[in-house]
Amino acid sequence: MVLQGQLNMETVPAWFATGLKRLAVEDLLVDFSRVESVDSAAVAMLLGWERAAQRGKHVLQVASLPEDLLSLARLYGVDKLLPQQSV
Repeated sequence: MVLQGQLNMETVPAWFATGLKRLAVEDLLVDFSRVESVDSAAVAMLLGWERAAQRGKHVLQVASLPEDLLSLARLYGVDKLLPQQSV
C-alpha cells in the first residue's frame, strides 16, 4: 500500500481503516515514500496498525518512513514500538 500526500487528523482515518482491513486478512507492506508531511495522527496510525498486525498474527512492514514521523515518535518515546523498516 502506497501512502501519499499529507498524513494528518483529516486524512489518517481513511488510511487507517484501509490498513486495518488489509491486516485483517494478510501481511501488509506500507510505502511512505510519497508522503509529503505528517502530524501525530500518523504516529498513532502506525502504532495502531502494528497492534492490529500482532493481534491478527500478520506482519506489518514499512518502507521510507519520513524523518518527521520518526522525530515525532522519538519525541513521544514510542520510536522503539514502530515496525522496523523493511526497505
